[in-house]
Amino acid sequence: MTVRILTDSTCDLPVDIITRLGIQIVPIYIRIGNRDLVDGIDISREEFYTNLPTYIDHPTTAVPSPAKFHAMYDVLADEGATEVLSIHISSTLSAMTNVAQVAAAETTSVPVTVLDSRQLSLGTGFLVQTAAELAKMGHTVAEILPVLEEQIKRTFVAAGLDTLKFLRRSGRMNSAVSTIGELLHIKPILTMVDGVSSVERVRTHSKSMARLVEMLKSQSPFEKIAFLHSGALESARMLQEEVRSLLPNHEIWLEMINPVLGAHIGPGVVGFASVASK
Repeated sequence: MTVRILTDSTCDLPVDIITRLGIQIVPIYIRIGNRDLVDGIDISREEFYTNLPTYIDHPTTAVPSPAKFHAMYDVLADEGATEVLSIHISSTLSAMTNVAQVAAAETTSVPVTVLDSRQLSLGTGFLVQTAAELAKMGHTVAEILPVLEEQIKRTFVAAGLDTLKFLRRSGRMNSAVSTIGELLHIKPILTMVDGVSSVERVRTHSKSMARLVEMLKSQSPFEKIAFLHSGALESARMLQEEVRSLLPNHEIWLEMINPVLGAHIGPGVVGFASVASK
């Protein structure tokens, strides 16, 4: 029994983890002006966030076709997979899971199970990592799924935005509301828990950072944790230092958020993804 794990480029896992665990990545497409770019291949994250404020046309994103998923499932079958577990960004945020399900139903080369992570960024990534580790140990999909469902309940992601204008430009927020918010220096904090997203509104960057620290304290102790940013590495490091005493005794990741999410939340975001200890 050989289980292979497939996910999409919004999972934000470090490249060495993806390589070591044999995880297959389906990239999402980013359209900037008249250019269609493949996330992680045609444009780097650093380049994206550096140029994001200057793009005349706001970037848009598109999920791959069912045919692309179908082809990748067939490749995994050709490589010896006897089962595929396809884990993707929350269906409340993207059509990725639905497209994967269509492709899975059409795939005959290997049984494919699609899981809605009900998360984003490394909230999804931590699930993918757990699944791939269990697959390496020889577990079946049926054995892996209950572990992931339990982990989903303990997963929490929060991100403090620096500005509202990119939510407005992406069409995710009313223009008048976002303009008023900017005038009042509103710094929204977005959270995701078990597929449910919510927003808190604080004023000023310092209050946003203080609220993130409070959230970190409320979620500890941690089984897994990583700090996230969109071109704001020093702020992410500062957040990490603020809660140093709460962190587990293993490597802590500092990862840049993928451009697919970045097109909506903009540069300057600081946040974290965590899995609370059992």
